[in-house]
Amino acid sequence: MKKFRIFFLDLFLFVTSVGLFAQESAVIDEIVAVVGNKVILLSDIENQYIQYRAQGNIRGGAEQTKCAILESLLFNKLLLNQADIDSVEVTDKQVESELDRRIKYFIQQIGSKEKLEEYFKKSLNEIKNEFREIIRDQMRMEMVQYNLTKNVKITPTEVRSYFKKMPSDSIPMVNSEYVIGQIVKKPKTSLADEIEVKEKLRALRKRILEGENFATLAVLYSEDPATAARGGEVGLYGRGELYPEYEAVAFKLKEGEISDIVQTKAGYHIIQLIERRGDYVNTRHILMTPKISPEELQKAATFLDSVAQLINNKKITFEEAVDKFSDDPNKMNGGLMINPVTGTTRFEPDHLDPKVFYVIDKLEPGQVSGPVPFKTDEGKDAYRLLYLKEKSKPHRANLKDDYDRIQNWALEYKKDQVLQKWVKERIRQTYIFINPAYANCQFQHQWTDRTGEDYK
Repeated sequence: MKKFRIFFLDLFLFVTSVGLFAQESAVIDEIVAVVGNKVILLSDIENQYIQYRAQGNIRGGAEQTKCAILESLLFNKLLLNQADIDSVEVTDKQVESELDRRIKYFIQQIGSKEKLEEYFKKSLNEIKNEFREIIRDQMRMEMVQYNLTKNVKITPTEVRSYFKKMPSDSIPMVNSEYVIGQIVKKPKTSLADEIEVKEKLRALRKRILEGENFATLAVLYSEDPATAARGGEVGLYGRGELYPEYEAVAFKLKEGEISDIVQTKAGYHIIQLIERRGDYVNTRHILMTPKISPEELQKAATFLDSVAQLINNKKITFEEAVDKFSDDPNKMNGGLMINPVTGTTRFEPDHLDPKVFYVIDKLEPGQVSGPVPFKTDEGKDAYRLLYLKEKSKPHRANLKDDYDRIQNWALEYKKDQVLQKWVKERIRQTYIFINPAYANCQFQHQWTDRTGEDYK
């Protein structure tokens, strides 16, 4: 049975499709459907159809695809209507955090903030303003769906039953998977470089106190690419969401006040408080980071090379070397890297950074690489050894090797059954209208008694 899901838009493709729709069609917008007090417009369907077409996802012709899009939108509106009924809300901070996360992703994809703005012919703030409420609605729908399925559990018996019922020719193939460890060495900055950075920040602080604009200087001098372009503004954050040293100072500032120099893992900052709302602060900052000398980088590489020789010569195990030598803050996990997509230690090839895959694909299980340069989470230059702990071969899923994966499939199926039942029940209790022009759509659910009439 087709699985129902929230029809989340890829922001990048959505904006593109909006532009394409404007160019391709002069159709006057009209109401296609109503769910509760939520309206679905013709443009909603057309925009997503163009997105599908751009991705090459058209199956079964235009009419069938548009009917499928309409049913996905009906489901979304049903969730959103339920969010209103249940008073489900998300905070401004949660919305901004998710919006920033998506914008950062699209900037990475297109190359730079300037390229993103040039492509859309809008400033970053205009892009954010356009999609802030879309993100808010999506997050509210996610919360409703989560609340409906959060207590669904799956037993081993149900997992085995689910797998046995799968037709043999539909059991998915499992790609090769890698379990990878790392030993990190972060080069130290020299005292002279740290003094130089502090002196630069003191000079900037003096200029600001004498009347120059903090935001302007942040654009010119801050080394934080995520905030520099918007005058160093960090955004609204609550307690526990910023570097502890940064947060401790920010919450003590008065509005407009400039801090002394603050050191965090990212480097050195001067901070200005823009506003405080209860347990949230909005600040701007100028960040400068001491540069690591080529000599210190070479020392890190040489050190790790000696560690690799110890491991390869069986003088020390990889796990022992992690505990003794690694600067990785996650080394308590035995040095194993965590896949951010799945939350596990297993990576499919397309989940790996290409630079990591290029190195790891040449290793045999149990082997460690030579020193590999990389950027830390703070954007600093460092070196690491990569260790291939396990590598599986492509195979058809089975209970012995892939129980966790099959368990997740079974759990998602069970959750979907819960959602299917909920949709059927909510349809009978919700005002729904669908334009008679869509009478020929073969929907999964009977959304109205007769297309063009509504449930009461």
